[in-house]
This record gives sequence, structure tokens and C-alpha cells, in this order.
Amino acid sequence: SSQSLKVSRIDIPATFPAEESLAPRQLPLLINPWDVVLCTSGTLIACENALVVLVIWQNPALRAPMFLLIGSLALADLLAGLGLVLHFTCAYLLQSDSAQLLTVGLVVASFSASVFSLLAITIDRYLSLYYALTYNSERTAAFTYTMLVLLWGLSLCLGLLPVTGVNCLAEEATCSVVRPLTKNNIAVLSVSFLLLFGLMLQLYVQICKIVMRHAHQIALQHHFLAASPHYVTTRKGVSTLAIILGTFAACWMPFTVYSLIADYTYPPLYTYATLVPATYNSVINPVIYAFRNQEIQKALWLVCCGCIPASVAQRARTPSDV
Repeated sequence: SSQSLKVSRIDIPATFPAEESLAPRQLPLLINPWDVVLCTSGTLIACENALVVLVIWQNPALRAPMFLLIGSLALADLLAGLGLVLHFTCAYLLQSDSAQLLTVGLVVASFSASVFSLLAITIDRYLSLYYALTYNSERTAAFTYTMLVLLWGLSLCLGLLPVTGVNCLAEEATCSVVRPLTKNNIAVLSVSFLLLFGLMLQLYVQICKIVMRHAHQIALQHHFLAASPHYVTTRKGVSTLAIILGTFAACWMPFTVYSLIADYTYPPLYTYATLVPATYNSVINPVIYAFRNQEIQKALWLVCCGCIPASVAQRARTPSDV
């Protein structure tokens, strides 16, 4: 059956016994606990990122390039969460190949846009430090809009591939660990991720060098390098960058590597075990990129209680906020 999930592969959710002799209507509707976990993650992702999108959308002050990129990340993760929920619903209720292709396409496009938005945020942070004097210019805004158009356009193209015929529904042997994506399709996605991760790593190394160099120059003016408060906060900022990149790698790298070496004959348990942590990256993103931002914190307080605590209003921006 085209709607059934064989033991040898995963269909982002939905699992049924691998009995080809049974007609679709005769298949017992068994709910896989891993699918429930994915659906729950999708619900949490959607709710969390919907709050970020709402705050940025309603606050006219949050229109700087940095906030546009954070909004793009939140929108991508919001759609990814909705995609996981819709795919779970369609798999267990509609049991339709067309619905499956549409929801898988939405998930692929959304997670692609999420990763591309992370790269765009990294580029923006690098440019804000490297071109500190000219960063707040019309050229920066135009460059940001160009990045947004390119990343969403490319993500849409990747998401349309399964829908436009690049899938394994007609040929089982071409399936990857995530049905209905083909082995070649997921290989392109995985290699692209590795390249993007390498670029982000290089950019963060350059950011650390710039931040440490500035901190060293300021500390020398105080004659005591280790005792300088700015140096201490800068070291904290570098640690924050390491945590950001480490979290991103820890969430996505297992699934990326596994999808390159495995195929549809591998047990679906392995795919679930690597795919679920990848979705957690979209849970963590708002915490790292949105809720830590002072301006967004103020907007959230205004939305939630109509006031801004003095501790939030008076907190100065430090290198640890980089």
C-alpha cells in the first residue's frame, strides 16, 4: 500500500504494519508514539514562534534588518511546526498520497528556510561588526531584503520538488530514510546543510576574532586585561556564540549524517531518533535569537502585561548579547 509505512523506512509520521496484501481500508490504524512526539514538538514550535512573529509584526519599532531576519526565522519555524502537525493529521485521517506530498513539501521548505535564516542572521551579525560604521544604512536594508527573497525562493523550490514529481512513490527502491523523499533529494539537502554549517562556522570564527580584538584594545586602555569588565563580558559573548553553534550542530548533524549513509531498508527507529532532535532546534531558536533580545523582551512585556520591568528597561547591551 502506498499509504503504509514499512518497517524498513519512515514516513514523517504514520506507521502501519508492512503488509502489502492488505487494502488501504483494511490497514489497522495504529498510532506510533514517535509520531505523537513529532506532532507534540510541532505544536510547541508553532505556538512559541507564533508569539515571536506576532510581536515583531505588531511593533513598528522592530523593523531593523536584524529583526526582519529574526522574524524570518520565526516564520519558518512556525510553518515547520504547522507542517509537522498537518502531516500527522493527514497521515492518520486522510491517508492520501497527495496530502502526504503537500505536507512533506511544506516541512522541507520550512526547515530549509529556517536553516537559511540562521545563516542570514550569522551574515548580518558579521557585517554589523566588520562594517560597524556603515552598518545602519540603506545598503544594509537592501542587502537584507535580497537575502530574504533568495532564501525563501530557494526554500520554496526545495519544498516543491516532492510535489512536482521528485519523489519515490512510484519506485520504492529510490526511497530515502524519509518517505516520500528520494535518496538523491535528501542527499542534496544534507550536503547543502553541511556546506551551510561550514560557512556559519567560518563566520562565527571571524566574529569571535573581531570581538576579542576590540575587547583587547579596550582592556589595554585599562592596563589590566583580565580585570577589565568589558573583557569578561566579551568572553561571555564568545561562549554564547559557541553555545549557539554547538546547539545547531547537535540538533541537525545526527540526522544529516544518518540520512547520507542510510536508506529505506534501515529500521525507522534510527530515523526517528535523529529526526526528533532536529525538530528541537526550532524549539530552541526563539530562546536564542528572540527572547534574549532586549527590544523583543520589552515588546513581549508590553504585549503580556502592558508594562516594562525596570530591570529589562535599564539593562545595557553587552557583547554577550551578540
